[in-house]
Amino acid sequence: MNIQLQKAKSQDIPLIISLAHKIWKAYYPAIISHEQIDYMLEKFYSTSSLEEQMNDGQDFYLINSDGFSVGYLSVEQQNHGDYFLNKFYIEPNEHRKNIGENSFFQLLDLLLDMNTIRLTVNRSNFKSINFYFKLGFIIEEVKDFDIGNNYFMNDFIMIYKKR
Repeated sequence: MNIQLQKAKSQDIPLIISLAHKIWKAYYPAIISHEQIDYMLEKFYSTSSLEEQMNDGQDFYLINSDGFSVGYLSVEQQNHGDYFLNKFYIEPNEHRKNIGENSFFQLLDLLLDMNTIRLTVNRSNFKSINFYFKLGFIIEEVKDFDIGNNYFMNDFIMIYKKR
């Protein structure tokens, strides 16, 4: 299996939107309501929202497995050596194939000055939390984020420190 990160450009936004809808609608109903999924997809995955995120410094990457895009991630530098992993999603039928682990370590190879990477993950998303533990993340903080429309993200903030 050949896993590659491909830097996404604005012309890849329709593919990112398509992947987000496919992944979120397959994975998240067990964790959050369909209404919240729809709200979050509209808020964070509209063309204008993704263009804004890209223009504001998030680097998006398509995760390709044997030439097919099976996921995406985005990362942004917050301070020198400190990064935030905003998005990290892989199609559920591609889980447990080391695609996520391989993609994460490829990302680390691209972030030459990386000291820490933080992310947020829903506290009920046990599969992802365990995946991040496996990579070497630890829980740094528990936090709730008001995302509007009476929806909250009830998250852990996790941190990975350079070894």
